[in-house]
Amino acid sequence: MIVAYVVQIKKTGGAEVLAYLEKDLAAPGEGEVQIRQSVIGVNFVDIYFRLGMYPLPSLPHVLGLEGAGVVVAVGAGVSDFSPGDRVAYAGLPVGGYADFRNLPAGRLVKIPDNVTDRVAGSNMLRGLTAHMLLNKIYPLQPGDYLLVHSAAGGLGQMLARWAKMLGANVIGTVSSEPKIEVAKAAGVDHVILRKNNSWVAQVKELSGGQGVHFAYDGIGADVLHQTMGVVRPFGVLASLGQAGGAIPAVDVHDIRCISLSRPSVIAYSLDPALYRPAAEDLLARLPSGLANPVGAEYALADATQAHEDLEAGRTTGSVVLVP
Repeated sequence: MIVAYVVQIKKTGGAEVLAYLEKDLAAPGEGEVQIRQSVIGVNFVDIYFRLGMYPLPSLPHVLGLEGAGVVVAVGAGVSDFSPGDRVAYAGLPVGGYADFRNLPAGRLVKIPDNVTDRVAGSNMLRGLTAHMLLNKIYPLQPGDYLLVHSAAGGLGQMLARWAKMLGANVIGTVSSEPKIEVAKAAGVDHVILRKNNSWVAQVKELSGGQGVHFAYDGIGADVLHQTMGVVRPFGVLASLGQAGGAIPAVDVHDIRCISLSRPSVIAYSLDPALYRPAAEDLLARLPSGLANPVGAEYALADATQAHEDLEAGRTTGSVVLVP
């Protein structure tokens, strides 16, 4: 048994409920691997867990769904990993905000020699989300039009880079002027400042008057309904979050001739037939310009500040904690 430093919550609520403390960590059990983490990803889904929008198995509980580090011990029955291996992971079980943690061996993937821990650990969850969106939800084709809301954010940048590699035309919206250049640097062809409803007309015009083939929305609130109006017939709209407010009720008659999807990267990562091939595909692509830059780095003890900044929209790119 060792002593680990963790960030956990005893109750749901604002960022102030995050507590940095010591916790005993047992040796890895059968089928488990113990890793010393070098980088931990912070994602908006962590905020949803903290707020209680997504249920945790129990309270108190350590947050976090993504990280990378080095194997320090393996449990009985583990043959695929050895101490010293560099590994990364994304998805359940929740518990990534820690300097040491135990994980089922099936959750881990080895990091290629040409990818750093920092790049792997800060791109796994968003990368798997992008893989899900662009391969499972709507297989993007060269020449297709893609609309990405919050295009300067971590997932927005990842989607833009990957879509450009596939030959798509990328339209992005951002919430403030400083984020325009960030989105352009990620490969967004046309960046729209989402100050008012004029973005709807601009998207229509930029997509040849027909609307986009595929749209991603993580904002929710009124933006979801508005986005339904800029997807062309037989196109797809994926709703993945509600950073801007609760997702409104949708009347099936309002969907018109489009598909509305509510996919889950957690469900995607829990499917063994999807998770490992997707993770390996992602890790192989990261050195070719797909990886997000780290936009904000915090000590593990400063997780509260990381949550406050991410929730307030003060960050771009990946957000990480460093033990």
